[in-house]
Amino acid sequence: MPGIIDGVPPGPRAPMALQTLGMMARQRPYLERLRRRYGNMFSINMLGLGHMVVLADPALIKHTFQADPKTLHAGSRSPLRKVLGENSLLGIDEEQHMEQRKLLLPPFKGQRMKAYEPLIEEIAIAEIERWPEGVEFPTAPWMQRITLRAILRAVFGAEGARLQELEALLPPWTEQGQHLSRFPQIHKDLGPWSPWGRFVRLRAKIDGILDALIDDARRDPQLTERADVLALMVQARREGGGALSNAEIRDQLVTMLAAGHETTAHTLSWAVERLRRQPDVLARLVDEVDAGGRALREATIHEVQRMRPVVSFAGRHTMKPFEVGGYRLPPGVLIGLSAGLTHYDPDLFEHPDRFDPDRFLDTRPGTYSWIPFGGGVRRCIGASFAHMELDVVLRVMLERVTFAPTDAPDEPWKFKGVAWTPAGGGMARITRRAVRSAPPAPPEVAAAA
Repeated sequence: MPGIIDGVPPGPRAPMALQTLGMMARQRPYLERLRRRYGNMFSINMLGLGHMVVLADPALIKHTFQADPKTLHAGSRSPLRKVLGENSLLGIDEEQHMEQRKLLLPPFKGQRMKAYEPLIEEIAIAEIERWPEGVEFPTAPWMQRITLRAILRAVFGAEGARLQELEALLPPWTEQGQHLSRFPQIHKDLGPWSPWGRFVRLRAKIDGILDALIDDARRDPQLTERADVLALMVQARREGGGALSNAEIRDQLVTMLAAGHETTAHTLSWAVERLRRQPDVLARLVDEVDAGGRALREATIHEVQRMRPVVSFAGRHTMKPFEVGGYRLPPGVLIGLSAGLTHYDPDLFEHPDRFDPDRFLDTRPGTYSWIPFGGGVRRCIGASFAHMELDVVLRVMLERVTFAPTDAPDEPWKFKGVAWTPAGGGMARITRRAVRSAPPAPPEVAAAA
């Protein structure tokens, strides 16, 4: 085709170590500087990743998300494959990915999300009631406890002693996994004191508990009445009638936890960090929640995810030559679809550095300009669950505490290996609100009770 250039687009010529440092230490300013110089498509060269072609144009992002899964892989070349397991939805491609996605999608659709809301509310209230009053404290640890317990109960169906065991084992496992995903060259078991050795032994303990949960579910006479995702996975059947193996269920469970626990917790911490610096928006949110509304809260969630996407790239690897933006990329190239750049494009979002939830009132974010959950056939399967959880926890916070505003500088971005979190942990200072009692039931309802 005339005009198509074989190879990768231009990019900085600095040594790989300096480019890697720029991405790790000051990613957004570094990428913005490169965009000003090269446009919305350029190449960078990073330790551990090699050449990455960065895309920040919605048309190019759409073209890439809609590409043939045989041409672009997101799983088989992912450093998360060994961390999460070879059956993980984030580590497989093509027909295997579509089969697993089809089996896993039903629990995260439609009215089932409504069934989880009371559970999330109960968990959020229990944690928020323990927040210290009148002192500055980081919200991140509290948010992580909320989202961890929410997934363990709603997704894993864990209760009692097994819930407590998993709550103790999974946080260090996810923390280690985030860091190890950056260094695939050390994914070797050199004994119980080596980083990978510690990691796989911790995973073995987790797998033992998950096997017990799976076996309990298979023997449960009320299995069909359970709402947790594990119960639905145990009942799922392939087109040929086969059930999912324990290994498949385990890998998908830990994937859902790894993808949905800390990312949602970080977004909630960013919400606190942003709203304390926007007292007018915060006051409007409180008035809205007291009136029983939710439109501004919904818009606020979208705006937090625009300004502070906790995962800054969706990745695709070229398995075959792939044409995009006037270039024919060779096999073996990583494509990074940049939420961090796209979300701050002034041609897409007016005054992108301004926190303005009103931009999303009465309008849905663009499918390819707002991409905190990725896109295409690999869009995050738990996006609806995450949004529901963000909405419920933010509502509970607004109902129960008043956040003191602050004029402190914005909290810097801190990279944790996969996700970005506020460096201070989303600092808060609160006073408690008087919790409004529910309105009295109508006479006919009270009489029926």
